[in-house]
Amino acid sequence: MKKLKQIITQLQSISTDALGKPDDLLWQYLFYSPKMPLRLGQEQLLQSAEKISLKVNNEYFGQEELTFHTFRWGKGTRKLLLTHGWGSKAADFSEFITALNKIDNLEIIAFDAPGNGSSEGDLSSLPLYVQAVKAVVQQYGKPDVLVGHSLGAMANVIALREMQISPTLLISLTPLIKLKENFDASMDAVNIAQTSKIAFFESLTKMFNVPASYFSLGNWHDAGLQLNHRLMYDSNDQISPYLYLKAFLDNHPSVKAHNYEDVGHEKILKSTVVIEDVVEAVNSAFEIQL
Repeated sequence: MKKLKQIITQLQSISTDALGKPDDLLWQYLFYSPKMPLRLGQEQLLQSAEKISLKVNNEYFGQEELTFHTFRWGKGTRKLLLTHGWGSKAADFSEFITALNKIDNLEIIAFDAPGNGSSEGDLSSLPLYVQAVKAVVQQYGKPDVLVGHSLGAMANVIALREMQISPTLLISLTPLIKLKENFDASMDAVNIAQTSKIAFFESLTKMFNVPASYFSLGNWHDAGLQLNHRLMYDSNDQISPYLYLKAFLDNHPSVKAHNYEDVGHEKILKSTVVIEDVVEAVNSAFEIQL
């Protein structure tokens, strides 16, 4: 978090007229994922996990391979994969992992995405998250259940679409719906000039070969996949606004959504009510599968 504050301070102290190149402060601001230290309980939880390291190709930032770390609890025949959000890490699911670990015959897998937590990388991105999900699935096998938070929820959907696999259950917690609008809001928060915003989006399109608007949850959902999708949100969420979510839900009536008002975008990971509902949804999905 200290590094992010330093980037913001520098960003606000210079003229923003020339911003937009992939190596400037604006890109660092938008693609640097803050790293928060582990709490004691989180450290103990990770110590109890089986750990392995996997690699992904950092196609956009540095052109080198990045090592990222995975954690596994249990060796059941049913697999559950947890994908964290931006500026987060596997251990931030600690309350979920503790509760899910009580389910019989379950293998729980989580990971620190490249550029996040304990994994390598100075900068991160949605494509790196997607690559990490796919690498985990290749290593451990197809998950029966995927749970994703925020950007991780979008990464799960994109990875499922690209791999053309449908889990028994997909759970999204306060999912990010529109990446371009999220970038816009982040730039508005530090008063980036409109000319610099335009230059940034032009540079992003050149780098990723698609516009930022391409990364919208609605563009990736369904398309031949039959998803049993449970979505848990907060209608007062300021990070993933309900306006975008409502449009997505209107276009995808098969998604079963539930509003946990004022639970918060990040604090949803600590909500006992949400955790209980997720555990119940997982148990119910496995009962139906039997």
